[in-house]
Amino acid sequence: MSYQDRTLTCLDCNQSFTFSADDQRYHAEKGYNNEPKRCTSCRQARRNSGGGSSSYGSSYGSGGYSSGYGSSSYGSSGYGSSGGYSSRREMHDVVCAQCGKDTQVPFRPSGGRPVYCSDCFSKQPTSSSRRY
Repeated sequence: MSYQDRTLTCLDCNQSFTFSADDQRYHAEKGYNNEPKRCTSCRQARRNSGGGSSSYGSSYGSGGYSSGYGSSSYGSSGYGSSGGYSSRREMHDVVCAQCGKDTQVPFRPSGGRPVYCSDCFSKQPTSSSRRY
């Protein structure tokens, strides 16, 4: 498939930014279905402020779409080098519902479901055998 640079408008600052052909190709290779909604500087500011609806959704690693891998250096400063997560990922202290051990999880528990440490979580039955 042939990609061409596209001009998008940032959701936060309403400034135009380029979603380059290289970025689009990488985006497609990784199976991402949505195009970026924010420019590089607004994404960086959002990551630094801890904004976003989920830890994963707002933490794409350093650089973002255009500056992180637009020059064919995908693994050096973009997604590949940090596994998709920022080093500033917010962790939350919890007590395992099964063994009582203090642990941390990468999400804010809602209180509606039990939260387990990694050992106890790995011993839980898979979701296909759970009944809700």
